[in-house]
Amino acid sequence: MKTLIRFFLLGALFTLNLQIQAGDFQVKKTKSGVTVNYKGQLLTRYVIDQSNKPFLWPVIGPNGNEVTRAYPMEKREGERHDHPHHRSLWFGHQGIGGFDTWHEPASGRKTNLGSTVHREFVKVQGGDTAVIVTRNDYMGGGKKLLADERTYIFKVEKGQRIIDVNIIFTAEHDDCVLGDKKDAGFSIRVATSMDVDSKKGGRLINSHGVTDKDAWGKRAPWVDYHGPVNGKTVGVAILNHPSSFRHPTPWHVRTYGLFTANPFGLRSLRQGDDGSFTLKKGESIVLKHRVIFHKGDEKAAKIAEAFKQYAAEN
Repeated sequence: MKTLIRFFLLGALFTLNLQIQAGDFQVKKTKSGVTVNYKGQLLTRYVIDQSNKPFLWPVIGPNGNEVTRAYPMEKREGERHDHPHHRSLWFGHQGIGGFDTWHEPASGRKTNLGSTVHREFVKVQGGDTAVIVTRNDYMGGGKKLLADERTYIFKVEKGQRIIDVNIIFTAEHDDCVLGDKKDAGFSIRVATSMDVDSKKGGRLINSHGVTDKDAWGKRAPWVDYHGPVNGKTVGVAILNHPSSFRHPTPWHVRTYGLFTANPFGLRSLRQGDDGSFTLKKGESIVLKHRVIFHKGDEKAAKIAEAFKQYAAEN
């Protein structure tokens, strides 16, 4: 009888393990956040304990190489070592309730520094896709200023690695002023070899065909940044969903590798009058983006077609 019970329990555990491991994505909680693997290989890590804000690093592209800069998490030869607050893939804002969650102490800023503090994981799940849902509090002066809920959905389709990032900001604690700031928004810092200023073939282009430094501040449904990593051309496209706050977003994109969708800095990005606004207690806004890590340039990756598909989704 005991043997039968033991056999039954082992079979049940084996079945449960198969269910947990089913699909190409495996996720694991760690002390530092969450690790996301694809087919047993690292895709990215969601890091909550190394800065004044959460971030994803590294991000492994379709050729198996990192497509975001390692600095300041690691100092590597051949990379730019500027802007230590540019942490791979992140959200920050220089003016939330009067406090700055874009910069951090290493940036040299001494006043009004805030932080985005991880509150809890709502969902961490692997399978055919990987999903991370997390809640955060924006802190400043010892007070909670704003809250967000972030949903990251990781997919691989047609050789492209895709991350859908939806961020719901809610004034849970009180009214909150979001300022018109140049340094604000959903951001990526691309690998140094990809950036335009490295003059190795890097290029940024928006959906209207505007390129490189001329794309700065312009509104567009999407922007693509591509260039070489270890001798192969790869790209990163950020798509701004039509339901996202102030779509089409202005873009704070720089030829040295910064890549930011910034709907907050209208005057700062020369897109109109002061874009500051007050989010009343209980109110919410949503930022919704799809990030596509691809081979080749924006044409080879069919980013224009990908945006049409994305725009048709809820």
